Amino acid sequence: KFSHINDSTMTEDMDLFESLHILWRPVVLVVAAMLMFHLPTLLYKARLTLQGVFYLLFCNDKSWKKPLDPKPFFKGVKNPERKTIIFIRHGESTWNDTFNKGKHRSLLVFILGYIPGLVKSLLYECYLLLTGRIDSWFYDSPLSYLGLSQVDDLARFLESKETLKSLNPPEKELVEILRGDPGAPRSHLFCSSLRRALSTMAGAFRERLSKRPEEKILVQPCLQEISRNPDTLSITPAHKQVTASWIDRDSKMCDFQNIFNNQIDMSLHIGNKPIDTNGLKRMNAFCDHVFGNDVTEDYVIVGGHSIWFRYFFRTYLPYSSTHISKTSKVVNCGTVAFTLLKTTTTDKKDVYMIEPESIKVVYGGF
Repeated sequence: KFSHINDSTMTEDMDLFESLHILWRPVVLVVAAMLMFHLPTLLYKARLTLQGVFYLLFCNDKSWKKPLDPKPFFKGVKNPERKTIIFIRHGESTWNDTFNKGKHRSLLVFILGYIPGLVKSLLYECYLLLTGRIDSWFYDSPLSYLGLSQVDDLARFLESKETLKSLNPPEKELVEILRGDPGAPRSHLFCSSLRRALSTMAGAFRERLSKRPEEKILVQPCLQEISRNPDTLSITPAHKQVTASWIDRDSKMCDFQNIFNNQIDMSLHIGNKPIDTNGLKRMNAFCDHVFGNDVTEDYVIVGGHSIWFRYFFRTYLPYSSTHISKTSKVVNCGTVAFTLLKTTTTDKKDVYMIEPESIKVVYGGF
């Protein structure tokens, strides 16, 4: 009797194996056909993958010699040049959703959901590849659905008539500048080349941009995040317009692709940060540009990233300052303003410093 049962079980297992073996070949043929049909996309993503591995292994993005404390250079300087900078961190990205706990869920929930979440993201990455989309869950990771809701909350904060009633005069002026209200000082919109930052700026300033169809957000390569991870590398080819992610396209918040096509200036976009660059070089390049002849506005609004922002505060605040910005990240969609000073030394070197007392949280904070 037992022998009969075992023989029957073995027969069923062999039948299942043969069925799977029969199905395996057409599945492989279909996958191969899809990849060949989308060969340009496959080759482009293969190049991006190799570039990401190369950057992961050999970049020195966080390695530089600590610069001198900026404070002594401003001793006795009566009228330094000054600009008001407003940092806006992007909303949560798909990379954050997969690999970071965040503040929206407990550690237990994150641990229990980590493996299922990773499998989901890998499967979706395969789907994007097979369907020939220049898109990715990991590389230049876009806003997640939670990130979109965070951007929408920031946009509603800026658009609400009730917002100004609860603010003191300096905060009120900053919100008016952000909104581009009539009579408010003029401001210039800058942004990182990474999609999550661009989507944040497009969504948060949807009303401002719709009222000013001629206004453009200038993409600054120097604002690219300081890290070796693939989510900090741009998927957009040099000088090409950004393509909205599958999540952006599903959103009713605004027409992301229309804004990307018509109100994003990609003229400075070089495709990716070079392998021989580092965060300090890019931060200095940003300061040089802000005080250069091309930027006539006294207010500069910057869409960017948490690590870049934290390093900026660490570098340009006086070393004696113990401000929270040196140790804590700006929260997703957090908006923080400060005054950046510039002076030139006797040997013609430009030095920049943040006024510690000028730092103001407009929205979110650290």
